[in-house]
Amino acid sequence: MVQQARLLAAALSEAETIEPASATALLGRLGDGGDARLRVFDAAGVLVADSNLFRSKAQAVPSDAGSYPPKGRGVRGLILYRVGAAIAATRRWLGQSPSKVAGPGRLADGPTVDGQPPTVVRAALTGGYGAATRATPGQRSLTLYSAVPVQRDQQVIGAVLVSQSTFRALQALYAVRLRIFEVIVASIFAAAALTALAAATVVRPIVRLRREASDLADRRTRLPGRFHDVHRRDELGDLARSLEELTRRLDVHIRAVEQFAGDVSHEFRNPLAAIRSAAEMAGEADTLQDRHRFLDMLKGDVDRLERLVSGVRRLALVDAQVEQDPLSPVDVGQLLPQVAENLRASEPDQPNIVVRLDRPSARVLATPDRLVQVLENVLANARSFAPADTVVEATLDVAGDGFCRVVVSDRGPGIPPGHLDRVFDRFFSYRPQSPDARRHTGLGLSIARTIVHGFGGTIAAENRSDGGACFVIRLPLVSER
Repeated sequence: MVQQARLLAAALSEAETIEPASATALLGRLGDGGDARLRVFDAAGVLVADSNLFRSKAQAVPSDAGSYPPKGRGVRGLILYRVGAAIAATRRWLGQSPSKVAGPGRLADGPTVDGQPPTVVRAALTGGYGAATRATPGQRSLTLYSAVPVQRDQQVIGAVLVSQSTFRALQALYAVRLRIFEVIVASIFAAAALTALAAATVVRPIVRLRREASDLADRRTRLPGRFHDVHRRDELGDLARSLEELTRRLDVHIRAVEQFAGDVSHEFRNPLAAIRSAAEMAGEADTLQDRHRFLDMLKGDVDRLERLVSGVRRLALVDAQVEQDPLSPVDVGQLLPQVAENLRASEPDQPNIVVRLDRPSARVLATPDRLVQVLENVLANARSFAPADTVVEATLDVAGDGFCRVVVSDRGPGIPPGHLDRVFDRFFSYRPQSPDARRHTGLGLSIARTIVHGFGGTIAAENRSDGGACFVIRLPLVSER
């Protein structure tokens, strides 16, 4: 605005005085001055030319009185803008209303005000620079004024006043505000849609999983329970599959405990019934010899019951601790000969044990005491079936799949085909030709299988082609790094 005023003042300073005709002609040659309104005053402060005279009514720059579009038209008249403006009006409740420019709303269009030119023009007529800012009446915009003197030979011969309203800038600002509010509204709808999508695809399945898990915990449903989201390919599907696998394993454990309780009850029932019968018959015996015979039967059943209680206790400890015991590398090549030697020394009248090591060292991840228990149970079982004039063979070799194998074989009667899958069951013992069959609880091989599975290995029974039974223990080797 100041540059426009200076250029116009320089053009007017070529004449001795400012003539209305020449000033009007000059403004006419300037044509459309954009948003600025140019006015020329003579030395007396009288308006002699106005750029609005050369514009059409539609193109005229709004006057100081405020001939702007009526309120409610344009961007501010849109419903969405009004909603945003109403929300923004809450700032006034919080005392955050923006400051307003105060001042008279009109700068005279006429030659003088009360016989005097406008203040900014008077400042220019004295050779200075005049500037003012006024609120536009009836509008939110401001009108800016700049006045510069027209000088010739160091004498002021008039003044140029340039005024411009912030109306169009405000309209652009309103448009930006509307666009920002549109983005906010669109973001709110997008957030609502995403929230609904999350509720449908994430929150609701999680709530369903929690309810199904709670039902299982309260035992209102049978195990194993089915989870609805196991077929999903995302993290919720992984969680559902993990819960279902956990439920399956829990069901297996519960069934094993129930079966174990039933087996214990059944095994205890027989010696207890025998003890009761022997006690009743001993009390009714007629002779001392019969009474002693029944008492001997009673002691034998009590001993059997004690062995059962001890075996059940050992099995319960193995089930509870085998997966919790700290594992460490154990060399089976060193452990197997030691176990064989201890068994020979403790029961020298039993068949001998011959150990053959195809590989002198085979390190597995296990608990030394538990692994000794496995080897002792399997070797003792083989010796109990082996004829007196035979030997029990224990061989250690390494398979090509990262496992070592301990093979224990005997020359006994073998295992009936129908019992191959049952020899590792709890309390199962098949010794029809053994005189001391009642001494065996049928828990040794079951304990061995539980320990081997806890170490990540397998144990299996099979019959030899040339007679006798064979037990194969496979344990994963420790990787060498």
